[in-house]
Amino acid sequence: MVKKPSPFRKSFSPIRRLLRRNLSGRHYRHPTTATTAKTTTSSPPAENLQDQTVIVDVEAWLLRSRLSTFAYFMLVAVEAGGFLRGLLLLLAYPFMCLLSGDMRLRAMVMVTFFGLREKEVARVGKAVLPKLFLEEMVMEGLDAVKDARRVVAVCTLFPRVMAEGFLKEYLGVDTVVGKEVMAVAGRYVGFIVDEALTVETDGAPVGKEMKEMVNKGKHEEAFGLVGTGSRMNHLFSYYCKETYAVSEADKTAWQPLPRDKYPNPLIFHDGRLAFTPTFPAAIAMYTYLPFGIVLAIFRSLAYSLLPYCVSIPLGALTGMRSRVIAGPPIDATEKNKAGGRLYVCNHRTLLDPITVAACLNKPVTAVTYSVSPVSELIAPIRTARLTRDRDEDRRRMAALLARGDLVVCPEGTTCREPYLLRFSPLFTELTAEVTPVALETNVDMFYGTSTKPASKVLDPLYFMMNPRPDYRVEFLDPVRTATSTNSQEGHNKSQTIEAANRVQCVLGEALAFELTDKTRKDKYMMLAGNEGVVEGKVKK
Repeated sequence: MVKKPSPFRKSFSPIRRLLRRNLSGRHYRHPTTATTAKTTTSSPPAENLQDQTVIVDVEAWLLRSRLSTFAYFMLVAVEAGGFLRGLLLLLAYPFMCLLSGDMRLRAMVMVTFFGLREKEVARVGKAVLPKLFLEEMVMEGLDAVKDARRVVAVCTLFPRVMAEGFLKEYLGVDTVVGKEVMAVAGRYVGFIVDEALTVETDGAPVGKEMKEMVNKGKHEEAFGLVGTGSRMNHLFSYYCKETYAVSEADKTAWQPLPRDKYPNPLIFHDGRLAFTPTFPAAIAMYTYLPFGIVLAIFRSLAYSLLPYCVSIPLGALTGMRSRVIAGPPIDATEKNKAGGRLYVCNHRTLLDPITVAACLNKPVTAVTYSVSPVSELIAPIRTARLTRDRDEDRRRMAALLARGDLVVCPEGTTCREPYLLRFSPLFTELTAEVTPVALETNVDMFYGTSTKPASKVLDPLYFMMNPRPDYRVEFLDPVRTATSTNSQEGHNKSQTIEAANRVQCVLGEALAFELTDKTRKDKYMMLAGNEGVVEGKVKK
């Protein structure tokens, strides 16, 4: 029988916290199963958890605890609410540090979440935060849960909406239990609802998700992975027949999870911030931001209005670097050939064709699918919009190639990570030989790509805002493509796909990138829930 809470319970909260801290190694369990409880302070053998139900404390076992929660909340504030909300969180954080742990968390949730749309925060939790979570994961924690039959993840420091996308998409967690943030009419109010993690006066947790998990079918006892001294010991002790506790001292020897060990590869992610926004780093960013805006405007005007022989040295003086590894291979027969040369490059930012033109020091034409009209207007090179109708696009590209050099990005969308998306084979039907161009970019503060249609017009500006943006351009040897350009013949379809894959392999080898079969649609459906089409008039 559950006792009714005393009206004087809140008055003794400091005493209860002290007792809980001193008794953190003990387990409070339901009387019917109290004799089976067992606590171990070492890591569990892999065979003990294989094909078992595991309840894991996310912050204690899966993350390194190297970062404070500020970095995660700053990402949500900036990416979902904008730079002004991030500035508000930055200014308020020193005062939040004067509060106790629970009150500080509630204050951060209020400042970060108040007024934000539920859909936007969920998008950030799925598209932006997983990169930071994966970088903070530990190998030992993943090894403990990877062979479990069912995993229930418990978040104590983050609201559930922040960690659920990462835990389910990349770790395959079945259930995520965490603090809920109150929402009204699709917008967050900012108050934390503790139903999922509430502990009654007799030590029995009343989390709805936990009850459903253990009461479904037969009573299924689980193994628990918790941190020593955690306030969630009551919850783990109640549902777990055996608990393994880890201390912060033990975690110092744990190793960060390398990229090649990720359960699912991190191919796509979104967001503007290219660094981990710790408190000192956030101060540096906001201090630099006014200067970065002026610098970006200056660089954009220089590249748009001045010839390349002048704009490139000016860009270098402001910290913008462009490195050409090899010049374009042009032989004597190609010089006399009618028409232009087809340059095929991987897609890193919207500035790829401009960078290729600057390295060639001659005008080129770039074809695009979905780009804002403003970006087309301010582009210093000629752009041509395609229609996504294969026959019509082929005719347009052939006409452009007959008049001069053409730059195409067959990936169809940008990719930040060291992966190459599947190439569209349309370019192989235009000419018998193409010149691959390997592009690599490095940024230190802001990403120059985005999946939000309203922000795509600012993509070049954000790239120019970086203190030292870097472009690496390598012109590779020409590659032979399909021998026939009649795309309507059925037997030529496999030839064009094979030629596109061959060019993809050449670029992947030059860049040391991994080849994938992901497409533009896969990226936008994962990150934005749409196909990434920007409506606009065709530029004549």
